[in-house]
Amino acid sequence: MTKKILLILTLSAILLSSNIFAAKLPTMLTKMELEKFEQNLLEGIKSDNYGLRASATYILGELRSDKSVIALMGVLHNEKEEGGRIVAALALYKIGDARGLYAVKQAAKFDDSERVRRQCEKFYFEHLMENNS
Repeated sequence: MTKKILLILTLSAILLSSNIFAAKLPTMLTKMELEKFEQNLLEGIKSDNYGLRASATYILGELRSDKSVIALMGVLHNEKEEGGRIVAALALYKIGDARGLYAVKQAAKFDDSERVRRQCEKFYFEHLMENNS
């Protein structure tokens, strides 16, 4: 199962990287394909493989997947690796959902890692600057 998900994510990443500058993502994939892709990425963030989790998290942010906000908040709160929590905060910032942004704000105050707190603070500050201009 994990190998299947990894294969799908790898092929999807290759497909996206070859066409990312040619067209915007919604025009490259049909709605059904996009939903399936999002579902595969949501499965990917549950993987035991850190690289797969981090990649899936990042891509969900790039897709600005509203469906993934709760799952990404879980990654931000529960991921053991600092880098994984930072990628989750970045994804939540890119999506821009109020719940996710609040989670980033809270992580900026309460995460155990100073590095994660600092990055979350930067993401949240950038969000505030975007909304004030």
